[in-house]
Amino acid sequence: MAGRFLGKTLATVSLSVALASVTLKSLGRCSIAACSNSFSSRGFHLNSNTMSGSNGTKENSHNKARTSPYPGSKVQRSQVPNEKVGWLVEWQDYNPVEYTAVSVLAGPRWADPQISESNFSPKFNEKDGHVERKSQNGLYEIENGRPRNPAGRTGLVGRGLLGRWGPNHAADPIITRWKRDRSGNRITHPISGKNILQFVAIKRKDCGEWAIPGGMVDPGEKISATLKREFGEEALNSLQKSGAEKRELEEKLHKLFSQEHLVIYKGYVDDPRNTDNAWMETEAVNYHDETGEIMDNLTLEAGDDAGKVKWVDMSDKLKLYASHSQFIQLVAEKRDAHWSEDSETDCRGL
Repeated sequence: MAGRFLGKTLATVSLSVALASVTLKSLGRCSIAACSNSFSSRGFHLNSNTMSGSNGTKENSHNKARTSPYPGSKVQRSQVPNEKVGWLVEWQDYNPVEYTAVSVLAGPRWADPQISESNFSPKFNEKDGHVERKSQNGLYEIENGRPRNPAGRTGLVGRGLLGRWGPNHAADPIITRWKRDRSGNRITHPISGKNILQFVAIKRKDCGEWAIPGGMVDPGEKISATLKREFGEEALNSLQKSGAEKRELEEKLHKLFSQEHLVIYKGYVDDPRNTDNAWMETEAVNYHDETGEIMDNLTLEAGDDAGKVKWVDMSDKLKLYASHSQFIQLVAEKRDAHWSEDSETDCRGL
């Protein structure tokens, strides 16, 4: 449990980089091709600035990975100006700070050894036993035995709080339903005229901010299993249930997670825990309870690293951990739900 808890504290991730792929398996007003073009035209694609280290980078594409102090420490990163984020930009004086957290160096089961250890020979860019070292965004470079962050310089080398060298894979379930009145009718927003969509949010114990529940993918675990496990542990307190309660809960979760769903995001994540040699990647999936009947039979109860849990209305006024509001906006857009009072949102993108 302690090992999983430490690993899971790394899990809730911020989503502020481009959309790697959109898979539509449920509702939506536009076709997959149309929506892909829409996201691309609005900047939700993995462009050369972000992923191949070009001569420049958008100001918002690699911000959180350059913030100081590094989370959970007093470590200050070397400053990296926007114009020098890309690896193709020559910078002979680049002198990043070396930092790997003590909790990682202690050798928990979710963490790699140090690169210098003689018995450690990781197979980067491929499946390494049960550990997935392939990136969702393609091949990444290896320099001096260490993987190199595909989005560019961060001002810090080592692994920081991340367990794996290279990509650290997470999964984020977004559970949604329509907001309804006591008679069961959908509630529409008085200004936009669109139905209001709600999602399950947790309040993080570490920073007190509201966030999407999420967690690290265990070695050998399928993404679908991670999504269901994380939601059960953080939003339903499954870890504290009796054997009989767990079996009953598992049946209800199976009904929710076996239905059609929408893959919102797959790929690299601009996260404050990223370093030059270790970074977060996630697959975020929306499971929608259209009638509300499934979630009506599930009682929300905060568990594991969640302090509180509740249903939250989606809107552009949300203040969520990291960049989670951008992630939620994608769901609102795709479900044609209310998001902003200022302008209509449809399948034209963000």
